[in-house]
Amino acid sequence: MLDYSHYTGDTSYDDVITQALSSQVGPSFDFMVPTHYGDEGNDDQAFWSFAVLDAAERNWPQPDDTIPDWLQIAENIWNTMAPRWNTTSCGGGLAWQIFPTNPNGMDYKNSVSNGGFFQLSARLARATGNDTYYQWAQKVWDWSESVRFVDENFNVFDGADSKDNCSKRNDVSFSYSQGIYMYGAAVLYNYTNGDPTWGDRTAGLVKASESYFSPFENATDIMYEHACETVDSCNTDMKSFKGYLSRFMWATTQMMPSTLGDVQKLLNVSAVAAGKACSGGANGTECGQKWYVGGFDGNTGLGQQMTALETVQGILVREAAPPLKAGEIKRVKGQDA
Repeated sequence: MLDYSHYTGDTSYDDVITQALSSQVGPSFDFMVPTHYGDEGNDDQAFWSFAVLDAAERNWPQPDDTIPDWLQIAENIWNTMAPRWNTTSCGGGLAWQIFPTNPNGMDYKNSVSNGGFFQLSARLARATGNDTYYQWAQKVWDWSESVRFVDENFNVFDGADSKDNCSKRNDVSFSYSQGIYMYGAAVLYNYTNGDPTWGDRTAGLVKASESYFSPFENATDIMYEHACETVDSCNTDMKSFKGYLSRFMWATTQMMPSTLGDVQKLLNVSAVAAGKACSGGANGTECGQKWYVGGFDGNTGLGQQMTALETVQGILVREAAPPLKAGEIKRVKGQDA
């Protein structure tokens, strides 16, 4: 919805967006909410950081003086995540989960949590000019390569168990992890004024993302979730993953414009397919899951709406201002917007 407002200029939902951003910041303004103590994971908190950074990087108006700047909240999130970097196994990394009361994931180090921390660090480096964040982003990237969550061809895999020191990688891969690392690398390309190392990594991640397109010969360049979609095993979360890949692919083109042609080749076709999929329900606008069927497949939900929205609205990215950076980000009160 932040992307929608920014790309289209339609302010219809701005109050709802502000309410959502401010409603769950938590008592320490770090999106650690007491009602979710015990079940919030590092991946969950990372996704909140993406949202609040989107607000900061667009000078989204602050609702009032009861909460800190959006950028400060993002830094608060980072300050809770960095101490969780655990070197007692696998040479480092964040676990999937935060609280021992939620044991499902305390021993699992995964790419979405660590990729989220990588992207958060990269974006904070660009947003603040503080090189400490850049050093941490490099550290997380190097670690991700060392445990082969990111392989030599820039494919991103799901994770590994810390109980065996991450020696046996889980080779399942999901589109959203690919996108999270991709955009983090692109931000660092921009932050370093075109460092070719980050340029090569970004281009490699874009190239590797092609595995999430073209499920069949007659569905060329149409996005799908290859771990689950063709065999009808996607859970509720997985049905939203394509939207995050779309979001971060479009965003990558602003940080590294040379990727635009490759991204458009994939996402322009997918956007048309997504539009055709959003033709169901009582009002004819509910979105289905499988875009490659050439229409509405009857499988609806929030994730299906999100994936189509991000893919279609991102076409407007070239007309939108890029994210603001250090020296441009400021606190804007509602009446000053």
